[in-house]
Amino acid sequence: MAEERVTLEIDGSIATITNRNIEKHNAFDDSMDARLFEIFDELIDTPAVRAVIWRGEGKSWSSGRDVSAIGTNVTDLTHHELMTRGLRGIQKIWKIEAPIIVAIQGWAIGGSFQRALLCDVRIAAEGAKFMLPELGHGVIPDTGGMGVLYQMAGHGLVSDMVLTGRRLSAEEALSHGIVSRVVTPEELHATAQEMAEKIAASPAVTVKMARRVIQHLAREEQFSSMEDELIYQTFVNQSADFAEFRAARAQEREPNYRGS
Repeated sequence: MAEERVTLEIDGSIATITNRNIEKHNAFDDSMDARLFEIFDELIDTPAVRAVIWRGEGKSWSSGRDVSAIGTNVTDLTHHELMTRGLRGIQKIWKIEAPIIVAIQGWAIGGSFQRALLCDVRIAAEGAKFMLPELGHGVIPDTGGMGVLYQMAGHGLVSDMVLTGRRLSAEEALSHGIVSRVVTPEELHATAQEMAEKIAASPAVTVKMARRVIQHLAREEQFSSMEDELIYQTFVNQSADFAEFRAARAQEREPNYRGS
């Protein structure tokens, strides 16, 4: 069940979200998304939680979307409505009062990587890898990650990662400020726990006000970027080029793109 593949544990003032779809490197499907958004609601309604750790079991934090599950859920929602539901779900992160520390090992890919970017702090184990491969699947990143990466690292890196699908190492991510620490795999979860305990021990109102200053610096541009993604991804989904992309893949031939 999805509830078993994304879990929430609360120990005093510290909550831990754990990705547990281990066989698929913690790739997410629709039911896991639904459970994740329920967890966000629980955290919004639990003010006693003062810090959140988001971790993954197994070799990877999350390899992104479970492509084998795409199209398996029958729904009456349009593509635009599905996109809207996903964006509004992940934006619940912004309503959680407690800072979220993401502890990343192995892969952080696509939408999952973008979700981590929307959190407060990211730390990585040595050997962690980051990637935005969406263009190779005929679509664009659509979870806010482009806007956050632009703020962190500027035009050059976000263009490289988005347009070429470049794989970024933990050390490169550190140099660009995408993660704030790189530790050994053995130290990853202990470091996240230590950080969470330090945050939880600080005056709650002080943490809240400090985060609010940081959020005000970044949030407007991030929200604007996500609204653009909602419109443009919907356009891409209905485009002639995307139809040609899918047809060429199915027929195992070279595509003939026309830019429309």
